[in-house]
Amino acid sequence: MKHTIAIVDDHILIANALSGIISNFNEFEVLYVCESGKDLQKKLKIKPAPEIVLLDVNMPVMDGFETAKWLKETHSDILVLALSMKEDDHSLIRMIRNGAKGYILKNIYPDELLNAFNKILENGYYFPDWAAKKVYASIGNNTVDADLKSGLSEREIEFLKYTCTEMTYKEIAKKMYCSPRTIDNYRDSLFDKLNIKTRVGLAVYAIRNGYCV
Repeated sequence: MKHTIAIVDDHILIANALSGIISNFNEFEVLYVCESGKDLQKKLKIKPAPEIVLLDVNMPVMDGFETAKWLKETHSDILVLALSMKEDDHSLIRMIRNGAKGYILKNIYPDELLNAFNKILENGYYFPDWAAKKVYASIGNNTVDADLKSGLSEREIEFLKYTCTEMTYKEIAKKMYCSPRTIDNYRDSLFDKLNIKTRVGLAVYAIRNGYCV
């Protein structure tokens, strides 16, 4: 069974081109194309909800910011992958705060789009390197006190470094020569020690405290 996608973009030619590209991805299909957030709202009332909404940021009727926020409040299970024309710090951070789980540019190649779909389904989020750096920088420079940092084991710190990469937990386990269950233990321990609930949070912590190289 294929994973499902809805495209929301007021530029019909671009939307149809994206639909055509996605039709060539074996494991994905486009359920429908929408011209605005309002159009998406109407379709979700009468048609199945997609797993992923590929959402244009700038639209004249109901833009990507408003649409992402509405989806977060009403369809939190849908993964929102924002689509933009340019690297805009303000738009990136605002979309993330409104619930977007990923952010890509319209000038990417099809293989990167496919990778974004796979990663957002696998990890729950997808941000290319340029976007990740901007997200981390926007959070601030506050660090955790030395006592808390000293309470982390060497293996936990090693695991933290890998959370900044695109590797899956299974790939990290292979890299660290341990079992996936052990990786889960490191993750859960860090969740408890740092009061963090997601891998993104761990990656942000690692960046802010100098653990990522």
